[in-house]
Amino acid sequence: MRILHVGNFGSRPKGAHLHSIAPKLSRGLIRLGHHVVDFADRDVARAGTPFGHRKLGFLAVNFSLHRLVRAMEPEVLLLGHADMIHPRLLARLRRELPAMRVLQWNVDPLFDPQNLRRIQSKLPFVDATLVSTAGDLPQLRRPGTRLGFLPNPVDASVETGRAHEHRELPYDLFFACGHPAKPRRRFCGRDWDMAEFFAGLQRDIPTLRPRLAGFARHPHLRGQAYQAALSTCAMGLNLSERNDLPLYSSDRLAHMAGNGQAIIIDRATGYDRLFAPDAMAFFSSLDELTSHVRRLAADPAARQAMAARGHARYHALFNETLVARYVLEVATDAHDPKEYEWPTLRP
Repeated sequence: MRILHVGNFGSRPKGAHLHSIAPKLSRGLIRLGHHVVDFADRDVARAGTPFGHRKLGFLAVNFSLHRLVRAMEPEVLLLGHADMIHPRLLARLRRELPAMRVLQWNVDPLFDPQNLRRIQSKLPFVDATLVSTAGDLPQLRRPGTRLGFLPNPVDASVETGRAHEHRELPYDLFFACGHPAKPRRRFCGRDWDMAEFFAGLQRDIPTLRPRLAGFARHPHLRGQAYQAALSTCAMGLNLSERNDLPLYSSDRLAHMAGNGQAIIIDRATGYDRLFAPDAMAFFSSLDELTSHVRRLAADPAARQAMAARGHARYHALFNETLVARYVLEVATDAHDPKEYEWPTLRP
């Protein structure tokens, strides 16, 4: 099929994140044999103004996409966080190419009001919407359109680390956090400043060797520096801004599990329905979290065994080709829920 994928394929330092989801989905579709054209809406917007400011390039990027769609006549249009694309253009494209299927996907939290409004603005003009939160989503329901869950994909050509194969590693625990205190992260029944949390964890486990990024005087990590850090840590602590929404997680879960870290994750996320307790370490309390970290740091063999099972399971369950196939099947209304282990479309 001819597929046009609009998303953040950017070349700037932040946009050129090696682990971004948009390129993973495009690679998965290409590996399935489809003809995929990537359209980097942010970069096109920046190029459309002499000042390099993407908001000033709003008209230019919409004009460019319209021209490309008319020339390419894609059978499927995928919109991944395509915030520069105006709903009016989508309405026009639907009139001009009525056979073209349109799907939007989004992996940002639905509890972010601005993100929710961005998704809702395109609902009248898409055939399907996939988001990284499962469960009932009444705020996104619209008659005649499909709505479902999108897993955070892993790609063996990106997540190349094999931490589970190494008994000795430089670091015990990986955690990255852009803003440790605003907003605070909610888990174990309370809201946490992550700098304070890790200071307490270090007091409880003085021998712990954490690898932190983005807070507590540790710089942010991007590109190959981020990948190198993921590959040298035994465990990964998966704590999103909220950890009580069905299957919601930042895509860092895919990065950590995909590189062979033993994952420590809040049971309230619901991932215990997809991963056995010997493939991920689940916790419901601070004591249980601390116990997992202490036990796995002191027992490399147990940590390696858990990490190997989690690594294999994540790559089998959420690899980029399988997730891309699912996205395309949802877009074309050809999806069979029995072929996937995760919850797919809402009835």
